[in-house]
Amino acid sequence: MSIKKVAAPFYEKLSLVLVGLIALGYLVILGKDLLDPLIFGFLFAILLLPVCNYFEKKLHFHRSIASITAIVLLIVFIAGILFLVGSQISHLADDWPMLRKQVGQSVEEIREWVQGTFHVNMAKQMDYVHDATNKLMSSGTDVVTTTLGAVSSLMLFYSFILIFTFLILLYRRLLLHFLVKVFSEDHSSVVYDIVANIQTILRKYILGLLLEMLIVATIACTAFLLIGIKYAMLLGLIVGLFNIVPYIGIFTALFLSSVITFATGNVGNVVAVIVSVIAIHAIDSNILLPTIVGSKVRLNALISFLGIVIGEMIWGLSGMFLAIPVMAILKIIFDRIESMKPWGFLLGGDYESKKRVQKAMKIE
Repeated sequence: MSIKKVAAPFYEKLSLVLVGLIALGYLVILGKDLLDPLIFGFLFAILLLPVCNYFEKKLHFHRSIASITAIVLLIVFIAGILFLVGSQISHLADDWPMLRKQVGQSVEEIREWVQGTFHVNMAKQMDYVHDATNKLMSSGTDVVTTTLGAVSSLMLFYSFILIFTFLILLYRRLLLHFLVKVFSEDHSSVVYDIVANIQTILRKYILGLLLEMLIVATIACTAFLLIGIKYAMLLGLIVGLFNIVPYIGIFTALFLSSVITFATGNVGNVVAVIVSVIAIHAIDSNILLPTIVGSKVRLNALISFLGIVIGEMIWGLSGMFLAIPVMAILKIIFDRIESMKPWGFLLGGDYESKKRVQKAMKIE
């Protein structure tokens, strides 16, 4: 006598999914200190994997030596970018007296405008400023302690990223064989396909992000040089670097560029910089991002923005960086598991969704 299986109703499946998501979210929040550097290390390991393979196969390096060499090259590359930015900031520091004078004049004009518009006299404005200054100075020790603690935490965080990167590169074959054994030999082809696609797509995504950053920084530097502002190279680098942060970074770059231009130029230059940054952002969002980066991960804008917001709520700034790569990994997995394909369809881009709907409806 055969027992007929009864399919679970939709609300039961939905309840299980919601409970699973809540439990997973709680574990992710709880394990932030471990998972955050681990995922960054995983991304860097995928990026450096071709370099390691080259050192191992072409130059016959031992795997540990190849991994260390690749990480050293990554550190040199990052240090080069930081040196370039730091050299530009040093020029800004040399002109600090002039900047203070310019800012002082601007503050004086703002105070006069506030007095004429809101009828708040100079004495009251100075009282507000002095109160804020006294509060800041009274908590100066706390600020210094907090800053030192943040710096030490960041250094420890970056050290963990490098350690995880090295260990993942060193034991990458062991990890792959572990995944195959976990899902049995029957599903080995699917596991190898998922791993290969994750490597390819994430590597293209990271390289595309770096290429986009370079193009945006070049366009911004050129535009600022044509406008004739003083720190064109520094502001161009700021726009390019902050552009890596999806959606939010461009507003930070706009604010910093406007403040620095305001302190070193006139109102006309500030307006020109604002218009230039907005135009660059429009070009990047509509041309560069879909062509260079968007085609690699194939995530629609709604899911991408929602993921970035949730990532910021869970892990802060690092969550914003990791949201899109993590969702790209999930989409690759969902698309290759029959029961999870609807979720992969939800994460997909509009064009891909349109093609699937047209195919389903047999619309030419």
